[in-house]
Amino acid sequence: MAAREPRGVDASDEAVRGTCDDASICKRFAVNIGYWVDPYIQHFVRQAKERKAPEISRGYYARVRAVNQLLDAFLERTECNCQVISLGAGLDTTFWRLKDESRLPKKYFEVDFPIIVSRKIHSIKSKPPLSKPIMDTHSGQSLLIDSHSLDSCRYCIIGADLRNLPDLEEKLRKFNLDTQLPTVLVAECVLVYMSQEQSANLIKWASCKFHTAMLINYEQVNMNDRFGQIMVENLQRRQCHLAGVEVCQSLESQRGRLLSNGWENATALDMMKVYSSLPQNDVGRIEKLEFLDEKELLEQLLLHYCISWATKDGQNLGLAEISF
Repeated sequence: MAAREPRGVDASDEAVRGTCDDASICKRFAVNIGYWVDPYIQHFVRQAKERKAPEISRGYYARVRAVNQLLDAFLERTECNCQVISLGAGLDTTFWRLKDESRLPKKYFEVDFPIIVSRKIHSIKSKPPLSKPIMDTHSGQSLLIDSHSLDSCRYCIIGADLRNLPDLEEKLRKFNLDTQLPTVLVAECVLVYMSQEQSANLIKWASCKFHTAMLINYEQVNMNDRFGQIMVENLQRRQCHLAGVEVCQSLESQRGRLLSNGWENATALDMMKVYSSLPQNDVGRIEKLEFLDEKELLEQLLLHYCISWATKDGQNLGLAEISF
């Protein structure tokens, strides 16, 4: 999640920044084992020092496949005549994947903590496999780049605060956000670190700002039971406060938040349901990669995460039909 630069060290923001590395290291480990292909993540994050549990890698596999499937469906519906805004993007590599697949939107925006953005920009500047695809899609004047932002014709990364919407919008507009273009916003484990009011304001801002849009949100669900309480306690021990956990009580509370903040249609599925809906030939392939001792633990994990998505279809593109 992107946040303001604090005057003092905010322990909770610091802990949230730490989750960026945790997720990226887990993804790189899963990629190295063969769960999915990502030749770019190695340029952003070191190899894991220890093995990750198989249920963790399968969970990330489901997350990556699910988000990609919804995102790709939006790109297909809009014929890539659209924008992507990745909220709290971290060290995500989706821009490079879409470039390789010739599926880039008109512009791909990323927003995150200034300190994470600065790190990502450093990696991009110093590693040709990352910088070349950006330059290949850029024309005209030289890139605009400083310590907390990079802007090219098709890719933009911004250090901004998702809790400060006027500042966020000003920075996006500065880098040529077009509110008339169909826009998909992606948030993965971002809203849960904001207060309920802050996340509602962000969701409402998105629904009001774009006539044709989709919001994809991946985060916790079913957090009232003992397993959910243990998840919260484990994060609190790392000073990582789930300020928005109240909305993560059920699939209905996740869906209700979207509908009550301006979206026309909304769906929420737990990741166990999503896992069983993914192409089963590929699921069969990844299940052979590592032996899973306790299938019940994977099921518990998947039942405590969900993917929700909402649409607003001003151009009648059939966005409400997007599903698994």
